[in-house]
Amino acid sequence: MLPSAYPTPYEQGNANQTTSWQQCIPFYEKLATDFPHVLHFSQIGVSDNGIPMHAGVITSDGIFDRDQLKQATRPVFFNNNGIHPGEPEGIDACMALVRDFCTQPERLAGLGQTVFLFIPIYNVDGCHNRQNTSRVNQEGPELFGFRANGRNLDLNRDFIKCDSLAAQVFNQFFSAWDPDVMVDTHTSNGADYSYTMTLIQTQADKLGDGLGPFLRNKMLPAIYQEMEQRGWPTCPYVNPIKVTPDDGIEDFLETPRFSTGYAALHHTIGFMPETHMLKPYADRYASMRALVETVLGFSIKNATHIQYLRTKARHAAALKTQWPVQWKADHSQHSSFRFKGYKAVYSASKLGNYTRLSYDRSQPWEKDISYYDHFVEDVVIQTPKAYLIPQAWREVIQRLQWNKIELQRLTEEQMFQAQSYRIKNVKSRVHAYEGHMFHDELELTTQAETIHARAGDYLLYLNQENARYAVETLEPQAHDSFFRWGFFNSVLEKKEAFSDYVFEDSALEMLEAEPELKDKFKDWKAQHPALLSNQDAVLGFIFANGKRFNEPEWRRYPVFSLMTLP
Repeated sequence: MLPSAYPTPYEQGNANQTTSWQQCIPFYEKLATDFPHVLHFSQIGVSDNGIPMHAGVITSDGIFDRDQLKQATRPVFFNNNGIHPGEPEGIDACMALVRDFCTQPERLAGLGQTVFLFIPIYNVDGCHNRQNTSRVNQEGPELFGFRANGRNLDLNRDFIKCDSLAAQVFNQFFSAWDPDVMVDTHTSNGADYSYTMTLIQTQADKLGDGLGPFLRNKMLPAIYQEMEQRGWPTCPYVNPIKVTPDDGIEDFLETPRFSTGYAALHHTIGFMPETHMLKPYADRYASMRALVETVLGFSIKNATHIQYLRTKARHAAALKTQWPVQWKADHSQHSSFRFKGYKAVYSASKLGNYTRLSYDRSQPWEKDISYYDHFVEDVVIQTPKAYLIPQAWREVIQRLQWNKIELQRLTEEQMFQAQSYRIKNVKSRVHAYEGHMFHDELELTTQAETIHARAGDYLLYLNQENARYAVETLEPQAHDSFFRWGFFNSVLEKKEAFSDYVFEDSALEMLEAEPELKDKFKDWKAQHPALLSNQDAVLGFIFANGKRFNEPEWRRYPVFSLMTLP
C-alpha cells in the first residue's frame, strides 16, 4: 500500500501547516486498525483538562506486550513529541515516520529487535490551545499549540515535581518502559545562524559511568556526520557564554526538571533536538525527521552495547560511595567547533535610548569557536546506606514509587542512629516559578541524632539500581531536589511565637541558664548593634536560638541519612 494512502495533515497542506489533536489521534487509530501487526496505539492517561493522552508501540514482529518485550530484553527507542505544542515539527514528523513503518515492510524490518515507542502529543492541553501568536517571531506554521498545559505549567519543567497529571502519567510510563534512548522534539529561538538543526544531548560528564564517554566520543560524532550527509548540518545547541555565538558556546546543563535530565536519572541517553524558529517550517520539519531517523538508526545498530553500558551504569549506581549532586561548567578547558554564523550588528534603537542587536544574513562567517562541553562535579555527598522517610511525606513517597524505587516499609517502631540536615539559610526566588517558590540557594549543617521511626515509615536502601533517582531527589542540595521544589516547606516555619511583654523575663532567665545561648547573643549584639533598639529582633534571636522553646522539627530536613545500618 502506498504511503500516500495515509497522508498526514502536513503533507496535504502547503508545507506550512501542522496537525491538530483532533486530526492526529484518529490518524494513528486508523493506522493501528489497518496494520494491527505493526502498530499498537492506546490511551495512557488524561491531562489536567481531562483530555486523553496516547502512546504507540511499533515492533517488526507484532509483539506489543510490555512485560514480554522487557523479559526478552528488547531495546527500546522512545520518541516524545509535543511537550511544547507551539514547536510541532516532531508531531508531524512522527506521524509520517509511523505511517512509513506501517506501509514500507523494508523500513519495518530495519527495526530488527528494537521497539519504537512514541507519544504523539504529550501536552494535549496546549495542543488544543491553537493560534499563531504565542511563539514570538517564529516562522510558521500557520497555526500551532501553546507552550503551557491546562494549569499554565511548562511540562518541560515538571518531571520531578509532577504538578501536572501529564507528568505523573509520564513518570510511570517512562519507568515502566525504561527506554534506552530518548528523543524529545523541540524548536529553539535565540541567536541567528545558518543551522536549521541544533542539538541538546544529555550532558556527557553528568551522565557518566561509561554512557557519558560513549555518547561524547562515538554517538554524537556519528550523528553529526550523518546529519551532514543528509544535508542538514547540525551544531550543538547555541547557548552563548556571552551575548553572541562569536565568543563561544556552552553545553546546556539539563537538570532533572527537563526531559533529558530526567532521563539521565534512569541512565537513559537523551536528546533534545532544537530546530531554529527563524527557518521555514518545511526545513524544520525535514531536519527533525532526519534527526529522529539518524538517532534511531544509530541506536538500532548499537543497541546491544548501549544496553550493556546501561546495565553497567546501574550496577555501579548501587555500589557508589560518593554521589555528585551538583555540576558546573569547566571553563578551564574547551573544545572547538567550526561554526557558521552571521555578523552581529549593533545599531541605535528606534524605540529607546539604547543599542539593539541584530544579525546580518548578508554577512555570513565561518570560524572555529570555543565550545565548553566539559562539566565538573561541584557538590559531592557521601552516599548513605539508606534513607529513612517518614510516612507523613506521602507526595515524596508516591513519586519515588512512580519511578520504581524499592522501598521497605517498617512493621514496628524502631530507633535509628542517623545524620540529619539542618536548613541554616535558604534563598528563594522572589517570583513564582512553575507554581513554586523555587529555592535557588541553601546552606546546610549536619548533625548526628537518634530518630524514632514509626511503623509505616519507609527505608530506602541505596544498594539498588535506581539509586540515582533517589539521591538526586532526596539530597536537598541537588539541582532539582524535592526540597528545592518546596515539598518540605512546612519545616521552614516555626510554629510557636511569644508575647513580648511576658517573654522579656523568660529571655533573661534563658541567658542565665544556657551559657551557649549567652555567648551567641553576645556575638550577635556585636555584629548587629543597630538591632539592639528593635525588641522583636532581640527577643526573636533569643527565642530562635535557645533550647527552652526549641522545636526539633523546625528547619530539620525530614529525610534522614543512615550512614551505617543497624
